[in-house]
Amino acid sequence: MATTAAPYGLKPVKRVDGMPYAGATSQFLIDPAGTTASIYNGNTVKIASGYITATTTTGADLTTNNLGTIGVFVGCEYINAQGQVIHSQYYPTGTTGVIKAYVVTDPNVLFQAQSEGSIAQAEQGMVTAFAGATQTGSATTGNSTNDIEAAVNADGCFTVVEFVSTAGDAFTDVLVKINSGHHVLA
Repeated sequence: MATTAAPYGLKPVKRVDGMPYAGATSQFLIDPAGTTASIYNGNTVKIASGYITATTTTGADLTTNNLGTIGVFVGCEYINAQGQVIHSQYYPTGTTGVIKAYVVTDPNVLFQAQSEGSIAQAEQGMVTAFAGATQTGSATTGNSTNDIEAAVNADGCFTVVEFVSTAGDAFTDVLVKINSGHHVLA
């Protein structure tokens, strides 16, 4: 039962066809000079000027708030000042050098997310968006702290496919799919 607000972004769980998510990712570069915000595990990302950056909209509609995401960030690797290869849960802003991002790009992956409020059983199949446009997270855990709206949104970026927690919980956990209009690889 999800009775506590503890959002964690988007976590890949399985595919739409029922097959388990096997961990497949694509690699992209992060521009340390052009990325002014940290990117956390579970944040959506897009390509800007040839590099990965966090999306900065709610995905509430296809015109002004379109995510334009290529997928969900699940970590990165870079070389620190001591010459060591670092595998990180998140990209800490200010990191320099060559930074490789790992991104789940498969448009058929379902992601687990927590809602900002209660989602009733009757709303399965509803379309929703992020509760806020800012991609947030924890530097301690490296995980996103984004949640999705509990309200239906006709042009939202996600469709609620299944319930993870009981429908109607105070902060319902659900499986969502990124809608094709918001996923540039779809």
